[in-house]
Amino acid sequence: MEGGPADAAANRKSSALTGSARKLKDNAADWHNLMLRWDKLNEEGFNVAANIVNTRRSQRDLWTPDESPPSDELQAECSKLQDVVHKMVAVVTKMEHLMELQRGVQELEEFQFGPEGRTVPLFHSWTTKDFEENCGVLMVDFRQELRLKLVILEELAHAVNSDLSMVYLSCWLHQPFIRTQTRLRLEALLLETGHRPV
Repeated sequence: MEGGPADAAANRKSSALTGSARKLKDNAADWHNLMLRWDKLNEEGFNVAANIVNTRRSQRDLWTPDESPPSDELQAECSKLQDVVHKMVAVVTKMEHLMELQRGVQELEEFQFGPEGRTVPLFHSWTTKDFEENCGVLMVDFRQELRLKLVILEELAHAVNSDLSMVYLSCWLHQPFIRTQTRLRLEALLLETGHRPV
């Protein structure tokens, strides 16, 4: 026997979730998985962006922009970065879908329980409206960060000096729009839904 009676009770309780609670818990898991995917893509994109900067730096000594087109190596790295950004767009699109589902749950709760929605929390303390607000903040942050990634994609290979290239790399790596508060919101979401122990 792998787990004790407490484990069995916890499994029964988790599997017994239905309706709004099940949907919110599934959405929380999806947010977590999408953020993990984003982080992996961010790391991959940073490595490719660093390769672009290094390639540009080595080529800058050999030619002037007016004389020669970009090398095949630079083109290949730019294509890789474009692929990474397209995958990031797909992640944000999935996050937008989660927000639509979240709004749907909120609207259903308002329909069932009136304009204030459910007054009794589904899990520990959050109302359905709290879930929607927190997920909305996550969505805004990731949309802004994606816009920054798109700018970096367009400008990185054309940076006029190495200082500007370093700024782009730093922005890619440190993700200024995905603040510490953003990650804390996700952790709060996971704690609230029982994905993390309290």
